[in-house]
Amino acid sequence: MSLRLTVLVDNNTLIDRYLLAEPGLSFLVETGGTRVLFDTGFSDVFLRNAHKLGIDLSELDCVALSHSHEDHTWGLEPLVRHYAELEWEKRPFRRPALVAHPKAFTSVSDPAFAEGGPLLSEAKLARHFPLKVSPEPQWLAPGLVYLTGIPRRNDFEGRLSFGRKEGETGPDTVPEDAALAYVSPQGLVVMVGCSHAGVCNTIEYAREVCGERRVADVIGGFHLQRPAKAHLEGTLAYFRELRPQALHACHCTDLKSKIALAAVAEVQEVGAGLVLEYA
Repeated sequence: MSLRLTVLVDNNTLIDRYLLAEPGLSFLVETGGTRVLFDTGFSDVFLRNAHKLGIDLSELDCVALSHSHEDHTWGLEPLVRHYAELEWEKRPFRRPALVAHPKAFTSVSDPAFAEGGPLLSEAKLARHFPLKVSPEPQWLAPGLVYLTGIPRRNDFEGRLSFGRKEGETGPDTVPEDAALAYVSPQGLVVMVGCSHAGVCNTIEYAREVCGERRVADVIGGFHLQRPAKAHLEGTLAYFRELRPQALHACHCTDLKSKIALAAVAEVQEVGAGLVLEYA
């Protein structure tokens, strides 16, 4: 078995790849004939980049959501439109399962913004996708698991809140935060959306669920945007001890944090159009 990951959306693009970027994230993950779209970004950029790259998104097995926020879920609306147009034109396509935590469909708001959560309700999405909703991990293919219900065990990350979920009174700590993990011969490949549960907590949960201690790579948003000193120092100490083969920190990871991470691990460039393969 092997895994191929294509970055369809990131805040950046690669040099000489004339693709689009936006503050968001979307990966196409392929292994053993299973094709998973991990997040959909903020707009239709993931569809437009896929088209430029010659990637057909009409034959996906599932769409997996890392969490509810707009930069990861608002692309669901153009995806529904894309499938509707294929249906109207009587062109072949497969409706992928939508894999998510139950709270990934809840509206999120704040005095500063009217909507920061998904544009489409769970009921609306259920008309277009078979739903696979669970607060527990789900295996999507041999060696590939959707991780949610991530325990927040350390004391330096996973504590931030963002707005308030509809129907709740307390701040939203993004309990639905999820990731993907793949067991490669070189160790785990952990794919994170925004790491609201904490990137270190997520890796530890992946090691526990997959029964593999080695970590080959971590790719995605580390949620290190002007992090508190204790947050950054705790993360650096963790990676210094973990010694992963590579880190592909992107999306919600600022430049200062990437520079700091590069002192303790092999940080590599990420942008729309990047293709990574793990044998």
